[in-house]
Amino acid sequence: MSINLPDKVKNLPLTPGIYLMKDSQNQILYVGKAKNLKNRVQSYFRNSKHHSPKIKKLVKHLRDFDYILTDTEFEAFMLECQLIQNMKPLYNRMMKSPQSFIYISINLTGKYRKIDIAFNPIEKDGKVYFGPFTSRSNVEGALRGLKECFKLNCSNPNGTNSACLNYSLGSCLGRCLGGPAEQQYNDILDRFIGFLKGTDRSILEDMNQMMLNASEAFDFEAASAYRDQIQTVSSLLNKEKVIEFTEESHNIVAIERLTDSTIKLFLIKRTEILFSHSYAAAGNIEDKIKTNILAYFKNDESNAAGDVSRHEIDAAHIIYRYLHSGSCSYLIIPENWLDPENHSTLDLALKNLLNNPQHFQPPIYHE
Repeated sequence: MSINLPDKVKNLPLTPGIYLMKDSQNQILYVGKAKNLKNRVQSYFRNSKHHSPKIKKLVKHLRDFDYILTDTEFEAFMLECQLIQNMKPLYNRMMKSPQSFIYISINLTGKYRKIDIAFNPIEKDGKVYFGPFTSRSNVEGALRGLKECFKLNCSNPNGTNSACLNYSLGSCLGRCLGGPAEQQYNDILDRFIGFLKGTDRSILEDMNQMMLNASEAFDFEAASAYRDQIQTVSSLLNKEKVIEFTEESHNIVAIERLTDSTIKLFLIKRTEILFSHSYAAAGNIEDKIKTNILAYFKNDESNAAGDVSRHEIDAAHIIYRYLHSGSCSYLIIPENWLDPENHSTLDLALKNLLNNPQHFQPPIYHE
């Protein structure tokens, strides 16, 4: 029996949630989120001339949809993220930019190393990856500056023991010739890896010395070029705020007001909602919230601090934007507040958060 989709859409609620578009085989084609389910899903069935080709193709194959209601738009975002990761629907893959985040890759296997950019790191492929970075132009500029500064632009990287064109132009240190230059090339890459790991700053020290030497020789054009190269390479150490915030793996208590008499509590660690619950705003609810805080945060090591994986990036951005959107008030709980001797400090912070949730400012983390 065919489903009358326009009628089904009319009966959708005007609340946040997730919608799952399905084809004639009942396969999930697309997962989307909405602050207002009815308005969002209706948009697929009107003004088709303004739709992108991918949306038009999706609607053409659409035969049914399911939906999941959420209390808040934040929950819809997080659920969408989780479902897309688990289901990998065709149209979500088609509509997601493959170049949203970028990595630096360095091949460590074989005789000839190569430094490059990547969008989808592959585990155990003989390469080391650094990132994620959000600006392709910044990363490409930094790698270009590194290669120009240390003459790494070999146009014959596979090596035939003959000089490449770039060697004759002065932009290759002679890796193509083999011998000491090849080892020098690998040593530079080792130091660059140390730089990206934060353990070796000799790359920058050498670049600064090159700039100083050029300046003392009154070659101000070269000194200016070195200065620009130093700035682009240095920028690789400046992590995006959302990545840095997530890596610190805070214990986060977030409260969003649903109605005049109801609030929604979220306990968040890194990129995961550990617990969520709605409470009546009246009465003393600090003890209930405190009990859950101690249960979910105390001795929790499931999401320890460390590098953010590419699988966590989308959720990390959703959580960071939510905490700074004004839709909620949040509090970061230091580990020592979870100890019995510091529970009075925790009690006071929760009381302040609950008594004036729309204006409470978290005392621990500041941008």
